[in-house]
Amino acid sequence: MNEERIKEVVFGILRRIAPESDPATLGPDDNIRRTLDIDSFDALNFFIRLDEELGVSVPEADYGQLNTLAEIVRYLAARVG
Repeated sequence: MNEERIKEVVFGILRRIAPESDPATLGPDDNIRRTLDIDSFDALNFFIRLDEELGVSVPEADYGQLNTLAEIVRYLAARVG
């Protein structure tokens, strides 16, 4: 799966978690949680849905490394089969 497709999946999940936001306005280095006003519960749901849709389980220890769109896409691209 290429990075563009991963980004589409991430945007789809973000639209469901934060329907009042527009993920397409995110810059690659914007902090997603801060920019889209996502709380910790929604962030957890985001990581759960990534696992459901992409089959990538993100351990809680890695959550702190995944703050921007670029970090998330790079992390997922290295792990998607």
